[in-house]
Amino acid sequence: MKSDIHPEYYETTVRCACGSEVQTRTTLKDLHVEICSQCHPFFTGKQKLMDTAGRIEKFKRKYAKAMPAGTQDAASPE
Repeated sequence: MKSDIHPEYYETTVRCACGSEVQTRTTLKDLHVEICSQCHPFFTGKQKLMDTAGRIEKFKRKYAKAMPAGTQDAASPE
């Protein structure tokens, strides 16, 4: 094996935006993350419900001008 090709490993603290800290070893001296297992909805079980009806209405309003007048009524299944 070649010598001096491996990176340096440092003892570092990974800091999350929520305030949690985790000790680990990495090649980076300073590590900041936006989301971690303590604040991620998948791990906490606190998932946000998406307002899909509101998103669809917003899409329809945004592109209503782009659609010809006759196709707008045919496109909506109501």
